[in-house]
Amino acid sequence: MQDLELIIGNKNYSSWSLRPWIALTYCGIAFRETLSPFDDDNHNVHYLAFSPVARVPVLKRGSATIWESLAILEYLAEVFPDARLWPSELEVRTKARVISNEMHAGFGALRNACPMNMRRAVRRLEVGEPVRKDVSRITDIWTEALNCSGGPFLFGRFTIADAMYAPVVNRFHVYELTSDQTARQYMNHMMSLPAYEQWQKAAAAEPWVVEHEEV
Repeated sequence: MQDLELIIGNKNYSSWSLRPWIALTYCGIAFRETLSPFDDDNHNVHYLAFSPVARVPVLKRGSATIWESLAILEYLAEVFPDARLWPSELEVRTKARVISNEMHAGFGALRNACPMNMRRAVRRLEVGEPVRKDVSRITDIWTEALNCSGGPFLFGRFTIADAMYAPVVNRFHVYELTSDQTARQYMNHMMSLPAYEQWQKAAAAEPWVVEHEEV
């Protein structure tokens, strides 16, 4: 098996980097982490050295270069089938793919108003109706999946769907966006994972502050 390198951005802010990182770490897949801090003032042009779209994360394995979080996770699911990153049953796997793609493509209001910020003190943020709609939809997604699977992860065991929604756990928590009991139980389980705690601890120790990400 060729070595894996995952290039990520600031752990405090980079929600897209968290997704493949937490999957690799939770599943015990060995990889080399390379952290390349954001340089928004210069439009992150330094990322062009390893990413054709000047964004992180990027996964490298041999001659392969994969960008975009969901594509990286799909690749990992194929390369490491024993990790069972997708549910085995077709209908359940399809559902997991649907909600993962919904996360990938949607919830712009939530993303814009409530950036992931692992260092932020927990404090309620008053948000508008578009964000409340996103919160309601995500809560419905989580509730339906957890009711069907029995938890503690969305589909019983850890899957790509959990990795895709991991940054939302931080958003819901630090901005106090929900008091729904099912959502809170799921969030508490995710935040108790050693992989999540490891990421959060590293984020707290970072020296960089990106002002436009601070709400």
